Formats: sequence, structure tokens, C-alpha cells
Amino acid sequence: MKGVNRLITIRTQIEISAPINLCFDLARDIAIHTQTVWKHTKEIAIGGITAGPIGYGQTVIFQATHFRVRQTLTSKITKYEEPFMFVDEMQKGAFKTLKHIHEFKEVQGKTLMIDTLHFESPFGFLGKIVEKLILESYMKRFIEYRNEQLKKIAEEHVKEARENTNF
Repeated sequence: MKGVNRLITIRTQIEISAPINLCFDLARDIAIHTQTVWKHTKEIAIGGITAGPIGYGQTVIFQATHFRVRQTLTSKITKYEEPFMFVDEMQKGAFKTLKHIHEFKEVQGKTLMIDTLHFESPFGFLGKIVEKLILESYMKRFIEYRNEQLKKIAEEHVKEARENTNF
């Protein structure tokens, strides 16, 4: 259909052996975010909320290197339902549009973390080609890597808590 945006949608999920509240808090912690992304991106928070948990209506400005280009992305939390979901949306950055939905569900004492990323690159038809050939798989790998790192941190917290309470 003419005039309809055709966003790329990526959906990932991971099961974490940790309470939902812990997973939710770790996922929105800016310091944890910068620790759990690919090291070669050298991602740092340079504005807005730069440490600790981000909440509804708050923004963060990240600086990172992707495809050998140093980029800046401003993101705002536009929806927030603790501890089940939050949404961050790009306010300014390299994409035409970017929306990231973070969902958390309790499943048999564990947390199912679901990420849905909707994005569209700029540059019209050429951008569509780049989305399909490069960006879709790149962004999926980026989110999957981050989620694996977040899982390790959350499960380590649980392990340490058990050890410290002599169970």
C-alpha cells in the first residue's frame, strides 16, 4: 500500500532464572546497558539519565560506534508498567524511526524476557535494501548478545543472594 511505513520488526526472547523485578530493573539500568552491549561499539551514556534505572518520561543519550561511525541516539521511555513492560523510542538518531518494547513475564519461577524492536532506516528505497541486507540481522544479533549478557548478570545476582543467605 502506498504511504504505509514498512517497519522491520525483530522479536527475541530469553528465559532467565531470576525474579521478574530483578530482570526488569537490570534491563532499564543505564550502567548495565552499557556493560552488556558489544565492546567494540564503545557505547556510553552522555546525557539525560546516565546511570541507574531509567523511568517513564525520562531520556538517555547514548553515543556508540556502529559500522565504524560514531553515532548519537536519544531515547525516551514512552510507556512503563513495572515490572512487566517498558518502551523506549528514538527521539533523535540515525534511524528514521526506532521503537523497542521490553516485556517481562513470570513463568514457573523464572522470567521470560521478550524484546520487540521496530525500526526503519532513512534514505527511502536504498535504506530498505540496507535494512534487509545488513541492519535486520545486525540488530537481532545486537539484542541477542545484550540479552545473553543481562541473563548472566541476573542469574549471578540470584546465585550470590543464595550464597549470602546460606541456603
